[in-house]
Amino acid sequence: MERLKGKRIWITGASGGIGEKMAYLASAQGAEIIISARRIEKLERVKEKIVNHGGKCRIVQLDVSQLENIDRAYQEVGAVDILVNNAGFGVFDLVEDASIEEMVSMFEVNVIGLIACTKKVIPDMKQRGQGHIINIASQAGKIATPKSAIYSASKHAVLGFSNSLRMELVDCGIHVTTVNPGPIATDFFTIADRSGEYVKNVDFMMLNPDKVAGKIVAAMMTKKREINLPGWMNAGSKLYQLFPFLFEKVARKAMMKK
Repeated sequence: MERLKGKRIWITGASGGIGEKMAYLASAQGAEIIISARRIEKLERVKEKIVNHGGKCRIVQLDVSQLENIDRAYQEVGAVDILVNNAGFGVFDLVEDASIEEMVSMFEVNVIGLIACTKKVIPDMKQRGQGHIINIASQAGKIATPKSAIYSASKHAVLGFSNSLRMELVDCGIHVTTVNPGPIATDFFTIADRSGEYVKNVDFMMLNPDKVAGKIVAAMMTKKREINLPGWMNAGSKLYQLFPFLFEKVARKAMMKK
């Protein structure tokens, strides 16, 4: 409980979902929270709840796809102990049906914005000789499925970036953790699954956002390399790496249910 006391934590995409849940949990452990997202009115609601419970919280509005605003945002944020790159979105479509605009937007938010925010915090973390960067990826970054080719590609990129960055920073006292959840019961699917078919098909396996947020907060300021949820899905990703042809042949119909 003392591990996060007085730590400054910057969470992007904190206007809802697991970003919001993490903000509440980390604040309850004595951390100072800086929350960012596009929608200021939702951030105000999160801040009010934290402050009403005796916590410290500041708002720095930021759309991570607007790279020109990240410098300005970090000047407002200041040096932090922990960065949680949580901002992201997906759209489930066949490649032939996906729009180029949505493809570009997914990479701007999920990959380029994440990298840009990370670059901003590294120099101050290096100077202090400690820090923790937590990148929210996805099981989709380990198992590519039909109708999520672009989203999966963006999360593969997050994993590749994070794995390289971890080795670059290991001697600087800065730890890098990737979080690879399966489907979580949040507003993510209002954009990703416009038909509602995917949510209907996977409702039984939806992760509880409070539990996911709890796992992430519990790993803050530790050397945890990855958080993979749920465990059985992570086992599936390992099976996929060992027997990709067999996995795709057997699981394709199930994975098409989007």
